[in-house]
Amino acid sequence: MKQILDFLPLLVFFAVYKFYDIYLASGALVAASAIQIGLLYTLYKKVEKQHIITFILVAVFGTLTMVLRDDTFIKWKVTIVQFLFAGALLVAELMKKSLLKAMLGKEMPLPDNIWRNAALAWVVFFIGSGLLNIYIAFNLSQEAWVNFKVFGLMGMTLVYTVLTIVYLYRHLPEEFKNKK
Repeated sequence: MKQILDFLPLLVFFAVYKFYDIYLASGALVAASAIQIGLLYTLYKKVEKQHIITFILVAVFGTLTMVLRDDTFIKWKVTIVQFLFAGALLVAELMKKSLLKAMLGKEMPLPDNIWRNAALAWVVFFIGSGLLNIYIAFNLSQEAWVNFKVFGLMGMTLVYTVLTIVYLYRHLPEEFKNKK
């Protein structure tokens, strides 16, 4: 259920964009993101920081897009979120506090250098995808950008997640791999 809620605002944005325009889609994104936060809190009694940060950025940039009738704001939101995630991972690593290890370390007992490598790889991914968003947003059509935002970025993230899992699994102790 939680994964479905993660995609709800994006799917609403895409559907409204296809039937109307970027401005109404931005408003729908803000509304769907607010509903997402409410549902997450209702169902799980907590909302993760990443959802709160993303909602704040969606609310600010989505509202600016609607009010000023300028899609530049909603296009920049994607890059800012990617750069914030990269920054959070990088700062945590510099402080010797791996966010990936904090999230997955109990399920996957791995050496710190493996967690660091995975985190730094995600830093590169987030920076790269943020830069790619800038290129697509400001050099291709609005429709191409929307398709990239909805399908391209989601696909890239899914592939990178699978690659990360493969990398982490390769470094698991043998006795852990054999457990079920």
